[in-house]
Amino acid sequence: MHRDDAYLIDFREIVDNMTEMKRSMMPIILLVVAIVSVQGGAALAKTLFAEIGPEGVTAWRLGFSAIILLLVFQPWKRNLPKKNRINLLYYGIAIGTMNFLFYQSLNRLHIGIAVGLEFTGPLLVAILSSRRPVDFIWILLVIAGLLFLLPWGENSDVDPIGVLYALSAGAFWALYIIFGQKTGMEFGISASGIGLGIGALIYFPVGLAMQGSALFSLDILPLAFGVALLSSAIPFALELYVLAKLPKKTFGTLTSLDPAFGALAGFFLLNEVLTVTQWCALLAIIVASVGASSTGR
Repeated sequence: MHRDDAYLIDFREIVDNMTEMKRSMMPIILLVVAIVSVQGGAALAKTLFAEIGPEGVTAWRLGFSAIILLLVFQPWKRNLPKKNRINLLYYGIAIGTMNFLFYQSLNRLHIGIAVGLEFTGPLLVAILSSRRPVDFIWILLVIAGLLFLLPWGENSDVDPIGVLYALSAGAFWALYIIFGQKTGMEFGISASGIGLGIGALIYFPVGLAMQGSALFSLDILPLAFGVALLSSAIPFALELYVLAKLPKKTFGTLTSLDPAFGALAGFFLLNEVLTVTQWCALLAIIVASVGASSTGR
């Protein structure tokens, strides 16, 4: 073989390897983009609280997100089963209340702390559904994280009402997962748009009652639509693609970084600074989540 031909073959192998690497990395990159989008949406939402309050932001996030996903998936064109629709109602209540409580906590806490506390809900669902001996380690780490985030000692300036809101949001996140699994099996992907629509029907009147005509300010509407895109529509679409490409454990491990990205979004976009103790608490929760994702069924 001619020497130049050998070099050409090696170059082609290098190009093929680089192309394969890009393909394998793309789902991971897209999942990180989805996480950044969610936390960026939380930061944008927080900037609107002074104008329309957390109730108004909840109303528009649910409303715009429902419109987007209903138009995309068009459930009215599908033959949806009539049985077990009560689960769909519970799913909508869970997703709406989860958003409402999370924004209430965000109004009183730094993003990193709010996300970290809320994250304990789905994390405990994952741990308790496994019940393996190693899960006791992750439970202890969650407890340690909570102890470092609760309002005493160095964290005495942390709003206790905000903590209750965040933990309650985590509880409804857990219910969202439980009923989301049931409705997903029964109604397919259309359940997401319907669930958001149910949540919007419940919480849009709440936002309207508390914020009135300010809810329809032309200065607010584009930003509120941006919150819906960043917090729901974009990450939902990306995660659907990624779930088909990545193993569930890899997906779970990467999404465990949500509290860290929340803290970084708060720092860079809102100048929210966490203490060393609070960062350690978030690290404990992240490690527990990574561990649960790696060892759970």
